[in-house]
Amino acid sequence: MSTTSHFDELAITARIREQARTRQVKFTVHAHQEMRNDAVTLSELLAMLTGCQVLENYPEYDRGPCCLVVGQGQGRALHAVCTTSLPELVIITVYEPTKPYWDTPYQRGTRP
Repeated sequence: MSTTSHFDELAITARIREQARTRQVKFTVHAHQEMRNDAVTLSELLAMLTGCQVLENYPEYDRGPCCLVVGQGQGRALHAVCTTSLPELVIITVYEPTKPYWDTPYQRGTRP
């Protein structure tokens, strides 16, 4: 659950969108694997990130501040977990939100 203000989330969203727009992006090995598994292309992900919104913010995460964002890819919703405080946007994971974990791209489902 997000513990930051609406203003903070707007600033985070603007930063992520700008980093994606200017291609200041790096990927973890896990993110590459998940993109391959869900057939997410680089252009689809970058397009999603340039129009994304913060769904959950994790400012106190052990490995550094990050957040879960949601946006539209090419005809489908995508989620990405990415850093929020580094000079380059690091994509930690990417996936298409589906049941049973997600009822909608914005609402968590129940775990099996």
